[in-house]
Amino acid sequence: MNARKKVSINTDFAKINSHEGLRVFVAGGARSGNDEIYVDEAYNLGRQIVKMNLKLDFGLSNSGIMGAVARGVVDEWNKLYGDTDGSKSPINAITTNDYFCLYPQDDSLISQIDEIILAKTLEERKQKLLNADFVVFTPGGVGTLDELAYDCVAMQDGFLDIKPFILYNIDGFFYHLLEYLKQIAATGFANPLPFIVVDNSQEMEVVFRLLKQRYDNSQDSHIAYGNTRQLIYELPYFLKKKTDKSVHVEDIIAEMDAIREGNDDNKKQELNEEIEQAYLEKEIERMYERLAKTGRDTSVVSDKLTKLKQRKRQWK
Repeated sequence: MNARKKVSINTDFAKINSHEGLRVFVAGGARSGNDEIYVDEAYNLGRQIVKMNLKLDFGLSNSGIMGAVARGVVDEWNKLYGDTDGSKSPINAITTNDYFCLYPQDDSLISQIDEIILAKTLEERKQKLLNADFVVFTPGGVGTLDELAYDCVAMQDGFLDIKPFILYNIDGFFYHLLEYLKQIAATGFANPLPFIVVDNSQEMEVVFRLLKQRYDNSQDSHIAYGNTRQLIYELPYFLKKKTDKSVHVEDIIAEMDAIREGNDDNKKQELNEEIEQAYLEKEIERMYERLAKTGRDTSVVSDKLTKLKQRKRQWK
């Protein structure tokens, strides 16, 4: 195993981050959560990153959701390539020296990450992580929430070009946050930002393939914003059409482009109606899921209220 290479973020980051291939920054929790599905889906995300020939940027962790993503990348990389071609694992870990010192030097996961990039401050770390081509937010705690808020502010205020942001909505984790973000935009406290919401690793694969086909990091913010909104709108159509592994996203794109560039207005209208129908069906499905989740929350609140009333009666 090659020794890890620690580099100064100021001198070498630009060179490292210019490696061929799209880079995805994944943010998430250093804890695992209380349901195995979070870690399982995070691990699958890491594997998908390698399968799609993407590169991972993350804040360095050997535990929780972030450790699971990195472990998925490393395992899939070793499975496909091993040490046969001398290639390094496609990971840039970006952290501060203080955080880096918290990890044991012989950790089995961290020892397989070749590039560990040290920033001087957490602010610098955040800025450099956002040099990735697009961002995936996975379930996490207040650190993940801080990362999301920082990135939203940076885009809204023009310090960061608008780029695709993906919410990995495992088990409906982000439903409450999505409603809050919609509310602050609807009440005029923020500009609406286009979040691509995916529920599982199969949907993530479709999104990755769409981004690889349609993403251009030279686009200005207005074009990127419009293209991301279009991807959000069309995504349910792709999910509906991709019935199994024999159906390829690239073929669906080619079929759509042929219809749109052709002269058959009936086919164009039919395509538009199918896209609209798929979008509405997905939104309705998610709405029912949100209602079910809210119902569970209501049940919890009701149970707590009952217990509080019982305690109050005991003090009378």
